[in-house]
Amino acid sequence: MKRPAASFSILWLALCALGGCAEQPPPAGRKAVGPGIRMGEPAAASTGLDLVLTSGGTPSREILEVKGCGLALIDFDSDGDLDVFAPNGATLAAPEEGPGCRMFENRGELKFVDATVRLGLGLRRWSFGVAVGDYDGDGHDDLFIACYGPNVLLRNRAGGGFEDVSEAAGIADGGWGTGCAFADTDGDGDLDLYVCNYLSFDPGKPPSRAAFKKTEVLGGPLGLDAQHDILYENLGDGAFRDASVASGVRSVEAAYALNVAIVDLNGDSRQDIFVGNDSMENYLFSNRGGGRFREVGVESGVSANSDGASQATMGIAVGDVDGNGFPDLFTTNFSGDTNTLHLNLDGAFFADRTRGWGLGRVSMTSLGWACDFCDLDQDGDEDLVVFNGHVFPQATAESMDSPYLQRPQLFDRGADSCSLVDPLAVAAAWLARAHRDRTAVRGDLDGDGDLDLVVGGLNEPLRLLRNDAGKSYHWLIVELRDERPGSMNRRGLGSLIDVRRGETVQRRWLRGGGPFQSANSHRAHFGLGEGGEPVRLRVTWPDGNVQDCGEVRLDELYTVRRAGD
Repeated sequence: MKRPAASFSILWLALCALGGCAEQPPPAGRKAVGPGIRMGEPAAASTGLDLVLTSGGTPSREILEVKGCGLALIDFDSDGDLDVFAPNGATLAAPEEGPGCRMFENRGELKFVDATVRLGLGLRRWSFGVAVGDYDGDGHDDLFIACYGPNVLLRNRAGGGFEDVSEAAGIADGGWGTGCAFADTDGDGDLDLYVCNYLSFDPGKPPSRAAFKKTEVLGGPLGLDAQHDILYENLGDGAFRDASVASGVRSVEAAYALNVAIVDLNGDSRQDIFVGNDSMENYLFSNRGGGRFREVGVESGVSANSDGASQATMGIAVGDVDGNGFPDLFTTNFSGDTNTLHLNLDGAFFADRTRGWGLGRVSMTSLGWACDFCDLDQDGDEDLVVFNGHVFPQATAESMDSPYLQRPQLFDRGADSCSLVDPLAVAAAWLARAHRDRTAVRGDLDGDGDLDLVVGGLNEPLRLLRNDAGKSYHWLIVELRDERPGSMNRRGLGSLIDVRRGETVQRRWLRGGGPFQSANSHRAHFGLGEGGEPVRLRVTWPDGNVQDCGEVRLDELYTVRRAGD
């Protein structure tokens, strides 16, 4: 059941008094990052990513139309480069028969071709979230799509096509699925599946109009029935079973779940589950081992912000912001509220340090969706990118303090604060243009060592943002291959990868879940700045096994193989 926040808001006020809650103004002047962000936006016609994502109509009339669909980066043919998958949506007129998903095969040099028909991808559902994972352990990544209506599991047939195995796998839940993630939640070596469910919506019986800042707007989610999330246990034979009750995930009140991050938050080699909920407290399921979880959101400090207020969590980013070795959580929220930085103090307790890090006031007039920690300038620390866009077409700066179309935000991370990057300072046209953005995925799409972005908006064309930072600074990209006989987690999802240079350590977690309803590449990227000296690479696999790779060369894709212990 939902619990009152008053009991812990006093604690957070006390923490604030110790420092971290006073808003730090951004530094004066225009802030440049690293050697300068140089991200171009080639035309869709030149890249082949010629898709307008569908999500109902424009303007949005019902809550079903405002979330958009996710994106995924997947090397479906195992040729070493990253392909782009868009599950796509539908319309209120035909919610079960949309224009269909698209798979864009990477042919190199940022050229993509539509391989949808050749691969037998006939998915036309109203799709929202997408997860990538090799659930059957055959070495080829598969796709799960969370839908409005029955979900879909697409088995990768060795890169030659995809087979719909939803019914046989037992995952065809008929709710409204949103965020989703593969992860080994019970520690048995294979990939389980977590599916966020949102609410019950009947297009034939839409909810009554609501009011926001004295303006009539579309109704929901409050007043509509929330749905329980589902945790599916992988049985190892191609099928899953609903383990929501047995695991403890079903022990909480049904919530309006939008996104999920599955990551080892306390270093005990068990994957914890953080769920971002809309207009309700967030959930944190602490992994107790053996497939059992206990919800600890309130006692750990991530259920709400420092004021004790539930938020509308959409995007989730994971990274070690303060360098203490534990993964922190950043979430995006509704306009009129701040995004939230939950610093992981010791693996068990989190503190809201949003204002202290300069991330509060600058987010008040934005409605945030996808967010990610990523070193776009390759200077050695992960910056923060946030994509925005309102849900109410009526929104203006005058009526709702926030326009309908909104610009992305890029924050340069310093030692103890983040600075909003002025697009004029870095000649970044992509930062200056306003959109109805919903999601974004990042990965090295052109093989030059830096992180490119693919952005998806609401009824907008896909945008590819080409990064040229790799021409200035050094880098390292790491992928994992668990080649032990019988391995069912060949990409090492759930691993911790760290790179050391002297006393400096960078950490990346191969988490389950993505920025918003999406799946990033399962490769870890490290920007390494100007220094050309080697770095030391170490991998902590999901079962706690540590593999020290020693010194590795810079500026290459490095594959860590686990053949035995």
